[in-house]
Amino acid sequence: MDAELLHSPVVGLAEEEEVDMTDWNLPLAFMKKRHTEKIEGSKALAQSWRMKDRMKTVSVALVLCLNVGVDPPDVVKTSPCARLECWIDPLSMSPQKALETIGANLQKQYENWQPRARYKQSLDPTVDEVKKLCTSLRRNAKEERVLFHYNGHGVPRPTVNGEIWVFNKNYTQYIPLSIYDLQTWMGSPSIFVYDCSNAGIIVKSFKQFALQREQELEVAAINPNHPLAQMPLPPSMKNCIQLAACEASELLPMNPDLPADLFTSCLTTPIKIALRWFCMQKSAKLVPGVTLDLIEKIPGRLNDRRTPLGELNWIFTAITDTIAWNVLPRDLFQKLFRQDLLVASLFRNFLLAERIMRSYNCTPVSSPRLPPTYMHAMWQAWDLAVDICLSQLPTIIEEGTAFRHSPFFAEQLTAFQVWLTMGVENRNPPEQLPIVLQVLLSQVHRLRALDLLGRFLDLGPWAVSLALSVGIFPYVLKLLQSSARELRPLLVFIWAKILAVDSSCQADLVKDNGHKYFLSVLADPYMPAEHRTMAVFILAVIVNNYNTGQEACLQGNLIAICLEQLNDPHPLLRQWVAICLGRIWQNFDSARWCGVRDSAHEKLYSLLSDPIPEVRCAAVFALGTFVGNSAERTDHSTTIDHNVAMMLAQLINDGSPIVRKELVVALSHLVVQYESNFCTVALQFMEEEKNYAVPSPANSTETGNVTPGRDSPAIPRLRSVNSYTNLRAATTSRTLNKSLQNLNLNEEGGPAAFSPGNLSTSSSASSTLGSPDNDEYLLSFETIDKMRRVSSYSSLNSLIGVSFNSVYTQIWRVLLHLAADPFPDVSDLAMKVLNSIAYKATMNARTQRILDSGSLTQSAPASPTSKGTLIHQAGGSPPMPGASSSSLTNEVPKPPAREAPPNRPPYTPTLGGQAPHSQQFPRTRKMFDKGPDQTAEDGDETAAHRSFISVSLQTGLCDWSAKYFAQPVMKIPEEHDLESQVRKEREWRFLRNARVRRQSQRITQRGVTRLDDQIFINRNPGVPSVVKFHPFNPCIAVADKDSICFWDWEKGERLDYFYNGNPRYTRITSMEYLNGHDCSLLLTATDDGALRIWKNFADQRNPEMVTAWQGLSDMLPTTRGLARRVSIYLDRSKQGGAGMVVDWEQETGLLMTSGDVRVIRIWDTEREMKVQDIPTGADSCVTSLSCDPQRSLVAAGLGDGSVRVYDRRMGPNECRVMTYREHGAWVVKAHLQKEPEGHIISVSVNGDVRFFDPRTPESINVLQTVKGLTALDIHPQANLFACGSMNQFIAVYNSNGDVISNIKYYDGFMGQRIGAISCLAFHPYWPHLAVGSNDYYMSIYSAEKRLR
Repeated sequence: MDAELLHSPVVGLAEEEEVDMTDWNLPLAFMKKRHTEKIEGSKALAQSWRMKDRMKTVSVALVLCLNVGVDPPDVVKTSPCARLECWIDPLSMSPQKALETIGANLQKQYENWQPRARYKQSLDPTVDEVKKLCTSLRRNAKEERVLFHYNGHGVPRPTVNGEIWVFNKNYTQYIPLSIYDLQTWMGSPSIFVYDCSNAGIIVKSFKQFALQREQELEVAAINPNHPLAQMPLPPSMKNCIQLAACEASELLPMNPDLPADLFTSCLTTPIKIALRWFCMQKSAKLVPGVTLDLIEKIPGRLNDRRTPLGELNWIFTAITDTIAWNVLPRDLFQKLFRQDLLVASLFRNFLLAERIMRSYNCTPVSSPRLPPTYMHAMWQAWDLAVDICLSQLPTIIEEGTAFRHSPFFAEQLTAFQVWLTMGVENRNPPEQLPIVLQVLLSQVHRLRALDLLGRFLDLGPWAVSLALSVGIFPYVLKLLQSSARELRPLLVFIWAKILAVDSSCQADLVKDNGHKYFLSVLADPYMPAEHRTMAVFILAVIVNNYNTGQEACLQGNLIAICLEQLNDPHPLLRQWVAICLGRIWQNFDSARWCGVRDSAHEKLYSLLSDPIPEVRCAAVFALGTFVGNSAERTDHSTTIDHNVAMMLAQLINDGSPIVRKELVVALSHLVVQYESNFCTVALQFMEEEKNYAVPSPANSTETGNVTPGRDSPAIPRLRSVNSYTNLRAATTSRTLNKSLQNLNLNEEGGPAAFSPGNLSTSSSASSTLGSPDNDEYLLSFETIDKMRRVSSYSSLNSLIGVSFNSVYTQIWRVLLHLAADPFPDVSDLAMKVLNSIAYKATMNARTQRILDSGSLTQSAPASPTSKGTLIHQAGGSPPMPGASSSSLTNEVPKPPAREAPPNRPPYTPTLGGQAPHSQQFPRTRKMFDKGPDQTAEDGDETAAHRSFISVSLQTGLCDWSAKYFAQPVMKIPEEHDLESQVRKEREWRFLRNARVRRQSQRITQRGVTRLDDQIFINRNPGVPSVVKFHPFNPCIAVADKDSICFWDWEKGERLDYFYNGNPRYTRITSMEYLNGHDCSLLLTATDDGALRIWKNFADQRNPEMVTAWQGLSDMLPTTRGLARRVSIYLDRSKQGGAGMVVDWEQETGLLMTSGDVRVIRIWDTEREMKVQDIPTGADSCVTSLSCDPQRSLVAAGLGDGSVRVYDRRMGPNECRVMTYREHGAWVVKAHLQKEPEGHIISVSVNGDVRFFDPRTPESINVLQTVKGLTALDIHPQANLFACGSMNQFIAVYNSNGDVISNIKYYDGFMGQRIGAISCLAFHPYWPHLAVGSNDYYMSIYSAEKRLR
């Protein structure tokens, strides 16, 4: 028991004879993603893969200065020397003919790469010819790119002043041509290729001139008199690309085995030169029989990938692309290798030029500069591919044997696969990604490549971004035109991954008819459900806020296809089918009518009771957008809207907050649609609330229950909890917004008439927990809460079947109810909706008064837009004030507001209270006809208002659900990964649990003879009302009225104290630990029927609410009035109610709830819905619940003294299997032992303890203890029970009824007497008893030390 013993792993392991598996088999509650994550989409990554500025090189200037036969003076040539230009020997024909042939050949070589450009040759030109050529090409090219190719083999080298050389007219002189002029003529964007010695000089001068231009421009911009200011602006040279054959100090190689224009050959005929160069290496001797002549005879065409030459070309493209992708920064790669086809080809070939020319001491230069690539490992793969290809040549050519394809692509895919399977989490991107892209082009490897690509994309959004930046998009888009069935699952998976990361691709898909592909996958019944799920997710992205997509999919019959799959057994598919439907008819009326014709809304109703909360949520979303369409309303569509609204209203007490949040948003669509009708209802309710003197539980008479000492400095402040920063539970009258006080609502009363009761400001939380936008709220939380109770809110179960004119009233009530939701997000949203309508209504009422100045007559038909459909009875007279406010169950309407007590001036326009509220609207609107004459200003006004509500109202559910597709699907979840931290922590916790069970069992088996050793005492911040030990760690939770304090009873220190968030007139009446064996959550139940679940308490983080819901909706009003305030000193039975009692079954995930109601309600926490209501059959409250999962029994103790046993497997009428009526008074506790033969032990206030066997009708044993019990607990393992009494002492008994301990005084400081006992609880395992008393003290007693 000592701390050392508990934490020493050695002790634990030594005794670990049998492995304790119990904890591993227990399910966990409230640990799904929807509980642990924030419900919002992922932050959108800025996608840079789309080329903002795709470009084409449209014009090419080929400038050749060869002057065949005359060598320039400044270069001494070797003999023999490199002579070939464009693979032609210029000396083999007449100089002029040679020049023309070389020009024609160069053009052909470029045309291989860009056949569509305009080519202009300029052979041995003058300065003017070059100028004319360049300016005309730029004029024609407009904004596109122009290429300038300069061969300077027949002129001197470029000068340091930035000039290249051309000729004079009659070729007697070399004439310099300034690069500055060339820049001016060529403009931008341009690409320059310089094939001459010392070419690097040109690159340098080019940059200097470009800089000089920038500076001149800046000067001209500042000084308007500058000569440049009047000129047309010279183009900026930022977008110019240059490729030069060598550095500024280098000469071109003169090796006679090489062509003279080696650089041009590398750039325009890379395969030819690469093969020749390969043969010139020493290693080529290893490939016998391959000669330069043989290379010329390689069969095939460059662009036919099935031939040897084509395959080499393809491999070359893949390798150079891959080298570039791996070496270059991403943005440079995009610019040079993805923006312009010709530029990309030239740069790929430039990498080869760098490799070949460096072997001859020449360093090609580019601007922008590239990192060196000539040593990259992929070049070895190229050498191998060439080797394999060439070694087959002799036999292919001589004997005509078949060509064996290169294993290159298969091997690269294997390398990619190794990277995927073996790599660690954080690693560099795979080198082979661009090759995978190339492989998609070949049918042979396509399936494997798609499979690996899918596995790569599954690694997460970063992988998708990488693949998109490599350029995958056009390939996978094109593949959607393929009809191969085996590609379908792979393509659907890949597209789901892409769209989850970048939804902007919707437009591309629709443009290329890609949506049809996914429609056919979704409609294919033989497709596995997960692939159909991805297909429907893709379609849901295509129709999301994209009108063209909505139309295309509507044409493709999407609605019918979706409706067929609404009830598919696969939950994720159901969820996405509903989301997809909700999105296709969002603000798209023809889709809505198509849905109406297929009764889509009725088919969606079945999903409202789906076992999976996310599916219910999606269905609510779909029905919400279904009624939220802004098109013109007909009677038919109004009827449908009303039907949908009433169906949705049934979800008001759904167990899942995400469903209720979605519900508020769906209802807000309806409110916007029928705004005027809701304004009417709002005015009525505000009116009724004002004139109804309700004994508000929030009244200041409550001061008796405000815990004294809470504000004294000795007690530290409450921790304000982060999910509660905007709690309005404790706001004060200042919430009544300033603007409201300016709306002088009625002449006599002034603003005061609108105040929500005299609100108490005493709550300790008021200062810390005010809502941030308090000042904007017109209706405070208190007002709404009062309104909710005033409006005779009995039961929502009878919602359906009410007459339509009260639909608006019903929905208003539902919203009032949701505004008091225990989950802050839900109540915030509902407050927004209610307040926006209340604001509209009061504004309208005010304008009305200004307009009328007292002359309004009964006959004036007041009110709203064409949306205000007929809500009156057939007669056409406006309804009376009471008519539409009759309660949900249609009982007798309340007297109209004008008969309110006289102490407050009634809210009246000049008619003395006769006018129905509908008449407080401006005259320009007609309420009771939906005529076509909607005035223009009115339309604008509603549009403005619509944005006021709906922009702020979104739940992020759809985006959050879409995150599933962006996250890895194939990875083992962390908790199943045996090596993960999560798993190790869990193993540690389970070992600790087994140790606690084993050691405590040893103590209890020896028998506990005394239990009065005080091991902990401390003053709690509030009067303890419920205490609960954590089953395995030394932590105890102590609840007072509305807050929870955590203590570490071993160390004796306080761990945490936070506010539970229940309204001021309610109190916490029970607590349970959920998942106590693992990641514990704390459940608190309050006597208004609300359940809240907390995590992250008692550690250093802020406590957070996981979920909250209304466990019991109809808590009986008798216990909700003043009687509740009788303080805890009085006897329980006179105290007016048990509040809410719960019992938790971890094994089944079921939560039993009951209290001041006539049922025991069972919640399934897995589904977050009510599964069963067991009627108690009694007229008094349930005071205690205990269940046994093995036998499916529930034992309940009641306020009338009866103990009832229910079998929850049976129907509601026969499930009560036993009733014991032996106690004469309130049952304090009924405990059902968990053993197979376990008995029921029950105790009443009179102190009689009775033992029942559920199979026999009478008690089998009775013991008498002290009278006047206020609290009692039974130790589940040790057969002890403890009684706490009004008379300030605790008695502990063993199962024979012998008193083993009497505790009357605290140990320590002068042995002070114990206060009246307010609560006590045993530890589930150790022999510890925790006691809370009305003097704020919390103490824990245990067995004698030697036992422990």
